Amino acid sequence: MGQGNKSQIWVREFILLGLSSDWVTQVSLFVLILAMYVVTTVGNVLILALIRLDSRLHTPMYFFLSVLSFVDLCYSNSFAPQMLAHFLSAQKSIPFHSCVLQLYVSLALGGSEFFLLGAMAYDRYVAVCHPLHYIVIMHGGLCLGLAAGCLVAGFMNSLMETIITFRLPLCHNVINHFACEILAVLQLACVDISFNKIMVAISGFLLIMLPCSLVLFSYGRIVAAILRIRSTQGRRKAFGTCASHLTVVCMCFGAAIFTYLRPQSASSMEEEKMVALFYAVVAPMLNPLIYSLRNKEVMAALQKVSEKFRDKR
Repeated sequence: MGQGNKSQIWVREFILLGLSSDWVTQVSLFVLILAMYVVTTVGNVLILALIRLDSRLHTPMYFFLSVLSFVDLCYSNSFAPQMLAHFLSAQKSIPFHSCVLQLYVSLALGGSEFFLLGAMAYDRYVAVCHPLHYIVIMHGGLCLGLAAGCLVAGFMNSLMETIITFRLPLCHNVINHFACEILAVLQLACVDISFNKIMVAISGFLLIMLPCSLVLFSYGRIVAAILRIRSTQGRRKAFGTCASHLTVVCMCFGAAIFTYLRPQSASSMEEEKMVALFYAVVAPMLNPLIYSLRNKEVMAALQKVSEKFRDKR
């Protein structure tokens, strides 16, 4: 059916090869990724709690940060628990329907995050370039609309990609990855997947370059506005409001471009696994750390909440 003498099979479950077959390496990875997963969960839940409890953080910037933290929390949970279980399991299998759900949810949340980073860049542009009209422009309705639009765009794109991926006839059920990642699943097909690779490339280009264009536009205007500020303190304050977001943008977009926009001949599956691991586990862990450690308002809110709890004791 298509390529050579390969024949289609009916798949009820997939076997995941994971990151390593060595038992000692798997135990070491289990400990490392479990620690990262705990930090990710605690960090993002803490960000959500602080924004909810401290009225000083009830601003558009922190509204988008709370949505980003929620997306990161869900994204990490779509991969990490299964990955941790497989490190300690001899049979690394996942049911067909669970694989479909994992691919759909992870693609949807990953795509939504790119659009959210674009919306956050626009928020920073308005804050720096139009400070007197910031609250009027970034009103509650617009913030909710932008956040909802980001999520809808991510989930609609993921639905399309998931459907065209799992409609392909499959020749075997062994996935050379630690999760149901779209490029790894495509390798199981019995037929020519050139169309699917083109669709993944187009989708990746739009998901990455559209928000990236908004980020570049916003920060181009921000830099121009900062350069017009005469005082050094004023420049530092204006740049300080954007530094955390810019760090996360570079980290997330860099990993995505490496995975989806590089020529396939330039990458190996092992490299793609490492980048996918970074995006699935490391990035959601670093985001709350970056936004908290580099943000005086978040640290002040943490101190305030901590003092309240101490006073109650």
